[in-house]
Amino acid sequence: MSDEAQQPEAEKTLFEAPPMAEQERMVEAILFATAEPVTVRELEARMPHGCDPAEALAHLRKRYEGRGVRVVRVGDAWAVRTAPDLGFLMQKETVETRKLSRAAVETLAIIAYHQPVTRAEIEEIRGVSVSRGTVDQLLEMEWIRFGRRKMTPGRPVTFVVTQDFLDHFGLESARDLPGLKELRSAGLLENRPPPGAMPQTGEGDVDADEETSEGQSELFED
Repeated sequence: MSDEAQQPEAEKTLFEAPPMAEQERMVEAILFATAEPVTVRELEARMPHGCDPAEALAHLRKRYEGRGVRVVRVGDAWAVRTAPDLGFLMQKETVETRKLSRAAVETLAIIAYHQPVTRAEIEEIRGVSVSRGTVDQLLEMEWIRFGRRKMTPGRPVTFVVTQDFLDHFGLESARDLPGLKELRSAGLLENRPPPGAMPQTGEGDVDADEETSEGQSELFED
């Protein structure tokens, strides 16, 4: 008789996964208690042996359809967020004006649509140089991060948007970004003539305290 056959029935079922309904409750509790989006792997590490958090998420997401909050995907993670049509109810608590220069908004848009992209490629697309202050501002906001170095001469570093960026704008991935025409109509991108030459030293972006000239759009509101 095999060892498995000799094991008591209680030992065989000792590590059986909880019922799916209980797994849903566990996932729900974790998502509500965690401020940052949680990946399936992180859920699996927290839940009992044998649980299937991916399936539990699918059931939970369906259960919350049409409710005041939704289970949404943010990049490769999951979170509970207010239903988009009810966002106006939270306006008083959540509105936070972020002062982004035109240069920062354009740089952010280019990174989102062309990632991974180098500083030189950003400058080529914009037609002007990109100041260090512009990139530093986006890095400090944690809306962009350094990506892999390109396998080209000099191995320049690239930039990509972060999960915080996707979460802030309610996107599952960069593929959900609006079209370029929509960005231009919203004033987030300008139609610039092709550059006649590479930007010279001193041209292009200026620091934030110099980007407040009258008539230039300065605020990028959530």
